[in-house]
Amino acid sequence: MSKNPSATHTSSASFKARFWDRFASGYAGGTIGDWAGYERSLARTRELLGPGASVLEIGCGTGSTALPPVVFTGPYLATDIAPQMIALAHQRLALSPRPALRFQVDDSDATASDLDGPFDAVLAFNVLHLLDDLDAATARCARVLKPGGWFISKTPCLREMNPLIPGLAVPLMRALRRAPPVLNLREGDLVAACKRQGLEVLGVERHASRGRDVRPFVVARKPAGAATGG
Repeated sequence: MSKNPSATHTSSASFKARFWDRFASGYAGGTIGDWAGYERSLARTRELLGPGASVLEIGCGTGSTALPPVVFTGPYLATDIAPQMIALAHQRLALSPRPALRFQVDDSDATASDLDGPFDAVLAFNVLHLLDDLDAATARCARVLKPGGWFISKTPCLREMNPLIPGLAVPLMRALRRAPPVLNLREGDLVAACKRQGLEVLGVERHASRGRDVRPFVVARKPAGAATGG
């Protein structure tokens, strides 16, 4: 008997929400390993979008990208699958209110979209490798973009790391329930996924300030004449 895709997705989404809820407090209190590289990515994103752009961020966690007030000034919707992550993001937002910023629980693996849009930009930072289906997620992001809108991602690529990480460390962490399912990606997979959805890939950048950078920053754009929604 074949599996029910809807039931399989629901089970996967429930597991991911529970997993990230367990680690939400530690995630919120963690430090960014490469602060200079992180700031470089934010500055580059701000440079591409300009002031006033409407933004959707998927996989926002507790809001570390969305909350800095100097980064974006337009309407900003930040989503995450984990309710506890969003609850912590709301707590942080209450300490420094920004009327244009909203946080919302949403599953980036869902094929349908009921998100407000279209958006000038969709941001996917450190999340694409954690999704079930890279093509489906990229297609959903492309659908909610305005013609001429930006899809900007920064993704850890396991296939560019030491082979012991995807081959040994990740399976061990998963067996210990300390890691979720992870896609074994490389830069070319991210670029190809964008192109399959009709997005124009304008560049791939590496922003790490030290060591080998295995998190390609991919800049893609929806063609000006493309349709929105669907």
